[in-house]
Amino acid sequence: MTLLEKQRQIADEEVIKELCSANGLSYDKVCQDGSGISSLEVFFSGYPRMVGLSLFPRLSKLIILGQSMTQIQGLEHCPLLKELWVAECQLKEVSGLHNCLQLQKLYLFDNHISEIANLELLVNLEVLWLNSNHITKTEGLSTLENLKELNLAENVIERIGHSLDPNINLQNLNLSGNQISSFKELTPLAVLSQLKELGLQDPQSGPNPVCLLCNYATHVLYHLPQLQRLDTQHICSKNVKDAAGSTVLKKMMYYNMRVRLVQRQLAETQARLLEHRNFRLQLPRDRIHMLTCTLKTLELELSEMQATGKKSARTWEEAPSPLTEGSGDPGDTASELSRDPGQEQRLLGKLDALRERLRLWNQRMQEAEAQSKRELTLATDRKKMMEHFLVLELETVGNIRLEEGRASDTWFTSCYDLLLSRFCARDYAKYGITGIKIKHIIRVHNRALRLRFENKLHSLLASKDSQLFSQNYKRGLDYLFYVPDPEHAPEENEVLHILENGFESADHYKTLGRERAVPLSNSVSASECLRINFIQKQRTKSAQEFSSDPLPFRQGQLIISKVFLGRSVALKEGVPVHPAHYPKAHSVRSINQNHQSTYKTGPSAGVCVCVCLSCCDCNQRQTQWFVFDHELVLPEYLVHFEYITQDGVQNSSPHGGDLDPAGDPISTFSLARDAEVLAMQPLLKPRPKLLSLDEKTLLNVARANVLSQITVLNLHGNRLTKLKEISRLTALRSLTISFNELTQLDDISHLPNLESVDASFNHILSLDGLRGLPRLKQLDLAWNQLSHVREETAILRKHAPALLRLDTRHNPWHKCESVRTLVLGRLRSLTHLDDVLITEEEAAAAVQIAVGSRINQACLVAHSRTEAERPRSLSLLSAAQLLTHLKPSPFDLRSDPAPGWTSKITSLNLDGQGLTRLTNLDKLVNLRWASFNNNELGRVECLDNCTLLEELSLDNNSLCKLDGISHLHRLTRLSVSGNQLTTLDGTVLDRLPNLHFLSAENNFIGSLYGIQRARLLFELYVGNNKISTTRDIYNLKALTNLIILDLYRNPLLEKLENYRIYVVFHLPSLKALDGVAVEVSECDNAKDTFGGRLTPDMVAEKLGHSNYKDITELDLQYTSIRVVDLAPPDLFQNLHSINLEHNNLTSFSGLIFLPKVKALCLNYNHIESILPRQKLPVQMSNRQMLYHKVSSSGYGQQGSNKANRDWDPRDSAEPLMSSLEVLHLSHNGITNLANVQLSRLTNLKALFLQGNDISLVEGLEGLTTLQELVLDHNRIRVLTENSFFSQTSLLELNLSENRLKDLTHLQPLPRLRRLFLSMNKLEDLTELEKLEVLPSLIELSVTGNPVARRSLHRPAVVLRLSRLQVLDGLMVTLEERTRAELLSTDAQCAAVDMALPTLLPYISRVTTLRSGTTGALLGQEILLDNTHSHTCKKQKQGRGGQAEVAMQPLRGGTVPSGHKILLTYPDEDNRFQSNNGPKPSHM
Repeated sequence: MTLLEKQRQIADEEVIKELCSANGLSYDKVCQDGSGISSLEVFFSGYPRMVGLSLFPRLSKLIILGQSMTQIQGLEHCPLLKELWVAECQLKEVSGLHNCLQLQKLYLFDNHISEIANLELLVNLEVLWLNSNHITKTEGLSTLENLKELNLAENVIERIGHSLDPNINLQNLNLSGNQISSFKELTPLAVLSQLKELGLQDPQSGPNPVCLLCNYATHVLYHLPQLQRLDTQHICSKNVKDAAGSTVLKKMMYYNMRVRLVQRQLAETQARLLEHRNFRLQLPRDRIHMLTCTLKTLELELSEMQATGKKSARTWEEAPSPLTEGSGDPGDTASELSRDPGQEQRLLGKLDALRERLRLWNQRMQEAEAQSKRELTLATDRKKMMEHFLVLELETVGNIRLEEGRASDTWFTSCYDLLLSRFCARDYAKYGITGIKIKHIIRVHNRALRLRFENKLHSLLASKDSQLFSQNYKRGLDYLFYVPDPEHAPEENEVLHILENGFESADHYKTLGRERAVPLSNSVSASECLRINFIQKQRTKSAQEFSSDPLPFRQGQLIISKVFLGRSVALKEGVPVHPAHYPKAHSVRSINQNHQSTYKTGPSAGVCVCVCLSCCDCNQRQTQWFVFDHELVLPEYLVHFEYITQDGVQNSSPHGGDLDPAGDPISTFSLARDAEVLAMQPLLKPRPKLLSLDEKTLLNVARANVLSQITVLNLHGNRLTKLKEISRLTALRSLTISFNELTQLDDISHLPNLESVDASFNHILSLDGLRGLPRLKQLDLAWNQLSHVREETAILRKHAPALLRLDTRHNPWHKCESVRTLVLGRLRSLTHLDDVLITEEEAAAAVQIAVGSRINQACLVAHSRTEAERPRSLSLLSAAQLLTHLKPSPFDLRSDPAPGWTSKITSLNLDGQGLTRLTNLDKLVNLRWASFNNNELGRVECLDNCTLLEELSLDNNSLCKLDGISHLHRLTRLSVSGNQLTTLDGTVLDRLPNLHFLSAENNFIGSLYGIQRARLLFELYVGNNKISTTRDIYNLKALTNLIILDLYRNPLLEKLENYRIYVVFHLPSLKALDGVAVEVSECDNAKDTFGGRLTPDMVAEKLGHSNYKDITELDLQYTSIRVVDLAPPDLFQNLHSINLEHNNLTSFSGLIFLPKVKALCLNYNHIESILPRQKLPVQMSNRQMLYHKVSSSGYGQQGSNKANRDWDPRDSAEPLMSSLEVLHLSHNGITNLANVQLSRLTNLKALFLQGNDISLVEGLEGLTTLQELVLDHNRIRVLTENSFFSQTSLLELNLSENRLKDLTHLQPLPRLRRLFLSMNKLEDLTELEKLEVLPSLIELSVTGNPVARRSLHRPAVVLRLSRLQVLDGLMVTLEERTRAELLSTDAQCAAVDMALPTLLPYISRVTTLRSGTTGALLGQEILLDNTHSHTCKKQKQGRGGQAEVAMQPLRGGTVPSGHKILLTYPDEDNRFQSNNGPKPSHM
């Protein structure tokens, strides 16, 4: 034994002695007693190394604290160890535990461990504490499935990822005091279903940066609803978790709406680009059409010349001579001149020239299409970026927000000016660039990065080394451009990564082959240099047939960052950029001293036009910086721009005035060149156009004697729409029918020898009918109207099996981007498609895609998932899409799955698989989420057994109906956008009681009828359909839970004025409409504009149907109506009775245009006049005000039709409502009867005005046919001579309960039969004597007046009014009249002779009298009852006190005798002169 070993042995003995002493053991007996020890503890000092543990083979618990040991050793002799503490020591790694397989608890906190390793064998471990170390990654725990508690607090962990997914039994996790700054790092914890306690900011360790972000607790509680404790706080309350879930749900709905808004903007952009594309292609298409037609005509001439060996059938001319259609004979062979070699050579030369012109025009068309494709790609990329921004904002719960700037924003202007000031065209002189156009500026609000930047800056300024610049640290702040290098890009989309996570560390840039720092510059050209060079290299490598864009880097984007440069030093030549070479420096700068430039701001917003000068006055110097600390660089702006070239932007608008696609110089030159080529010799006479075919025509054209000899037939350039005789040409091998007007090819059938068909430049819509072409090898269908590639290829595959060459170009194919693949997958015999050779690889790939378009076992295994719960993720993807994205397939793709595997499938995502039918889904009985987007499905089928389905997505298919889903009673989300639906079947929706979400955008839906059956809808998207009527909005009123509605790009938006507030008014529960939140001000405006508006839609809603012409009576009481807008009035042509009691009307408004209304009840409103009154000059008199111009509101939104025109002053007395006979205006607060303009209702027969505040009877001049007038319960004091001037036909007048003292001026009422004057102030009997002027009066009531006290007035009244039959409700009997006469005679005699005793009035029989009805025809015997001729039962309400008691017998009470009085009115007194007058109904 060496000396060193002896010394070490001695030292170990001392350590063991210390161990024994610390645990109360005898060192001398430790060998004997050690085997019985199960627990050891050593604290603070005296145990620098783990020795002597072999003496304790049964050790199960070992605690070592506060020692100086650097590694774990000696545990190979402790296989029973279950709990180990090595804390507050100097451990640098986890090791020496490979033999402790029984270990359950391991505490290694407060050491210097930087990596979790060597724990793979500890499968029984349940508790692991590694807090207060230097760990950066949560790795090395994948085998610890039994782990229940994990403490990683106070480390330097930034990311978690999915490293903890295998620890499915984890219950307690502490990550406090780390550097986790993103919510995305917390989302994966949702898979830990057993997690009960989570710590991210406990009091002992401090918070992670993510804890300082907004909505931190909401995010955690949503993703981890099973948590019971968060950051030491109890969160077991269900209300708290429900609130978090509700908040997240609302945010997801909001961002889903925002994403759809972005998609809508893309659709608008695509529509504009398509229009622009068609504008660009218009001229090339026209020229190709004309040149191709000429070319084919010349080829026909050449073939005929070569076939006959003679000159063509027609005479060659120097100039064209138009032939009348149908004239001439195409088979004329009168000219038998020998072949002219020179003529044929000229013909060949012209053909070559035409082919060259066609090549150039085809190239130009390809360039135009390529430019349109680039523009569409840019728009699509921008849409994807904006979607990513919104999803990012959702995932971070608003802590990352990207704001698109506007010219009105101060920050936008500052950023705009900064960019223009740092651009110089001199740097781009070789590219011909003169300026830049700033298209978009997006401001980045990243709370996590800003906090990191501020904390870093504060800590830097607080350090001892910052004294030199801390006082003026703001001088070190600058805004610089990031310098990207596409050749060494760290991410697929580096820009998005930077905006979300910030810049990478300097070491990361070094690993990419760049300088060890963040590269920045103050110059646009310097920041763009590497990108431009990379694109130029890529362009050189990729060989192209033509130059699609002379400036491939035209579109660019810049990241503008806020940077703290700190102590900056100049770059040393030959010295690499590295902190070690620049001590105490925060950044390094490199200056270009030779750069000089200037710029000028152009007149157009967003364009900076720079001028190159030999000597610039620009003070700016191009500088590039390299910042060592990436945390000192904060991305704040993202700028999209476009370079402007010398020739300007060639993006003229198709609507830009008189722009012509042939107006540019290149087109002008091309047109001139075309004219030269067409003018080349020889020139042809126009051929006569064939309109139809017969046997003779076919023989002449083919120069044959019999039809069976024709093998080649050229019918180019005619106007044929049918080819009926073609089927007789059984020997035909080649057929040319280009440039005709064919729409189908059904006549080309059963031609067994046909090998070639040229049907280009026609109007063919479908190949349906094409049959029996077994030898067809070549088919040209270019320039037609074919659209459904699957149907057409199916026909060709069946009936043209030998097809080798097919041309399908320039057809309006549906989903044109996949046409080539679909054709190749179905027509496997093809060698050329669209004049391009088909490679073996391309054909094999197409066939593979075609094979994969069927649902089979392999397809289900690859695209299905078996998760039992929907993933809790802040994502806008459907559940099926999300699970496919997050989880791998649970099945082994290389072997057959186990029996019953289909019943385990819960999710299926078959998007974009080319499916035409849904098959083999019968066994998916537990399917809950399914997506079949972007296929070719024509109907929904095979889902009968999928009764548990909750989400179904069928976007972008070919569905025409919703059949096949009515049995999916658990369905909550249904998406059928981009199909061919025309209706939303209510019978189907009625069987989906749990449907919350429905998207049916981009269809052909013309009505929303049926949508009311989906009563639980929260979100409805039906944009870009054919919805056009306001009735559809009423169909939505049944959806009381609807909070998001999208009707964008429907005709209704253009047709309905004030569309938005109209919808908001009728759907008050809406929170968002058409992608825009509903503001409180909009709700208020909607109430002011549409509140109380009676419209046809409201009528339909109240009555439950929209058969307006069947409505005869309308009763809408207590509905708060203030405006009537029943337009057009012809809809209500049979309406004759209206009751609008207890509403808020101030005028008749739209009621005046209803053609056949006879009875109108407007009691208890606020009627001021028939028509809405305008503000009139103060100096006008009442009469002037009455006849002043009053404008009707008419029907509000219906334009300027005749019915709604403004009333002219000259027409102020024009009669209105000629059919109206009964009008009720009681209790309207009317004070001035003249202002009501009742005189215009010239055919009125019954008018009820009781219960108002009328003091003067006036304004009734035009009511010459009035028969009943009720004015009781008013304030009338006196009657004027004009009060009843025109009412000569009046039969009944009620003036009860007024303030009358005088009964003068009743003489204009010669036909008045009934007069009610109860409860007035008549005092003198002489006032009643004035009623002698009413010769027809048969009933009078004056009860409640002073004159009627104790009935002393009866004899005098009976005597004076000889025809009176009823007085104060009592029958005037013959005995009473006789006694009155006797009393009068006796009184006269007594006045001469003597006084006789006074006789009281004697009535032998008291008889009751019922009031007569005005609703029955007068002139017949009618029984007077308590009913009036009006449509309201309440006309007499309000009478009280004595009057009511006195009037009770008159209004239907019975006297003790029980007798009733029968009155007979003569025929001439009929109130309604027409026998078909209305019989008012009770309302």
